[in-house]
Amino acid sequence: MGRIKLIFYFFLVFLVSCGNEADIETNMSEPMSDFQFTTQDKDTLSFEELKGDWWIANFMYTSCEAVCPITTERMADIQKTLDKEGLHPHLVSFSVDPENDTPNVLKEYASQYDANFDSWSFLTGYEFETIQDLSQETFKANLAKGAVGLRSHGVNFYLINPKGVIVKKYNGMNKEELEMLVSDVKKGM
Repeated sequence: MGRIKLIFYFFLVFLVSCGNEADIETNMSEPMSDFQFTTQDKDTLSFEELKGDWWIANFMYTSCEAVCPITTERMADIQKTLDKEGLHPHLVSFSVDPENDTPNVLKEYASQYDANFDSWSFLTGYEFETIQDLSQETFKANLAKGAVGLRSHGVNFYLINPKGVIVKKYNGMNKEELEMLVSDVKKGM
């Protein structure tokens, strides 16, 4: 009888430690690639540091005048909403224009959106080809250089689980999908 209780206890601990990820309707299952990039504060942030926690990622660049101001504002709204709930998943915005988006430029840009740098990192410090590979191979999102310094990139936000697997993508231009993202984070955490 004691052995059954012990097995039940370990099973219960396992279920609790997994959170409620089973409640999240996934649409991706891609293992995250290893990285170590430079933040807006000139620190480094690596994939290893994010393991064990839920996090949200997107792609942007500071001189974008089309979708990036909208998606960055929406990421800021997500951060504020989750902060009010006492939830602090890490937010990661990968710059797709690392040649121009230096840490100082990223910090100034992020400050316009009242980004809380305790849980939101804006990353740079790599070659364009590096971020292009990460976008296309890991996130399954197209990324290309365009004329006059423009970048063609997706507008999706991505939810990555504590094991380092991208489990879901959301259209960053669709408010209903972003409400679902907030709901999914609550389920997972």
